[in-house]
Amino acid sequence: MSLIYFPLGTQPMLASYDCERGNGLWRRHSSVRDRWETLRRRVGDLVIQLVDGTDLEEASWRLPVQPTSCGRARRLIRKQLSAWGMEYVSDEAELLVSELVANVLRHTCCDDLTLRLSTVNGLLRCEVEDCNGGIPKMRWPAPDDENGRGLYILDSLACCWGTDRTRSGKIMWFELPSYAGR
Repeated sequence: MSLIYFPLGTQPMLASYDCERGNGLWRRHSSVRDRWETLRRRVGDLVIQLVDGTDLEEASWRLPVQPTSCGRARRLIRKQLSAWGMEYVSDEAELLVSELVANVLRHTCCDDLTLRLSTVNGLLRCEVEDCNGGIPKMRWPAPDDENGRGLYILDSLACCWGTDRTRSGKIMWFELPSYAGR
């Protein structure tokens, strides 16, 4: 049995953190915030999650920041999900990983990125870490814009997503429940 803990003050920021009350994004993530607040009242300053070590599966890869890395990331995700028997979320996971890797290619000058995949109790988590500390913001592209919709795709398909700052940059992450592709 593994013990995972972190102070609530360092809880993940939603990448859509600049949402205003009343809009769809605020409502969508309000249930997550409500659960965190309830948990904070129950356990105080520390969130503790017990994870059975045999149920936790993890994989990670370091990829160069090159145009071919999007395709390579998709192939790695597909192969790993197949090994874990989670082929049913492969299409969604591959699309979202492509979006995150493409963001690194377009908006950073890093030499490489780290792709991490983990699953516990049917919940898939994918992380893409890079050296750029800039937090992406959802923008409102015009109908004829050729880009600017990646975070909307992420918000539409993932059950939750966000950004965590690191000492050397950031981690963009998303989660998909086991029923996502069924």
